[in-house]
Amino acid sequence: MADPTPDEHDSAFESADPTAGAPAPVLVRKSFVRRHWLAVTVLALVGLPAIGFGIWTAAALSWSYSEGSRAGYVQKISRKGWLCKTWEGTLYTDIAKGFRSDSFSFTVRSDSIARAISDLSGKRVTVTYQQHVGVPTSCFGETEYFVVAVKPSPE
Repeated sequence: MADPTPDEHDSAFESADPTAGAPAPVLVRKSFVRRHWLAVTVLALVGLPAIGFGIWTAAALSWSYSEGSRAGYVQKISRKGWLCKTWEGTLYTDIAKGFRSDSFSFTVRSDSIARAISDLSGKRVTVTYQQHVGVPTSCFGETEYFVVAVKPSPE
C-alpha cells in the first residue's frame, strides 16, 4: 500500500514536487516549552513558589526545635482567627501560691486537647509543648509553642 501524499495544507510536510518521487522532508516540531510557553511561565511564577512554600510549611510544622513542659494555671483558651481558626491560650506560671511570675502563650492544634484544657481552666495543670520555629504564617497558630498534651497537676 502506498503512503498517502501530503496535502498542500498539511503543516507537517514541506511542499515537494510530486513528480520527483523523493519523499517530502518532515518539518521539525517546536519544543514543548515553545508550544506551551504561557503554561510554563505561569507554572514557574506561581507553581514553584507555592511548592516551595508548602515544603517550608511542612518542614516547620513537623520538625520541633524544642520540647518541654510548663506548669501553672490556664487563664484562658479561645478559638481565634479570621480565616484560619486556631486555639490560643495563656498559662500563668507561679512561684508561690497566689503570686504570678510569668505568662506562657500557646497554640493548640487538636480540638480534643483544647477541650481538655478548657475543662481544666482555672486549675493547676502541666502542659507538654513543642516549639516550632519558622512557621510561615499565623494561620497555623499565633505562637510558636504548640501544646501536645495536658494533665492536671497537684496544687
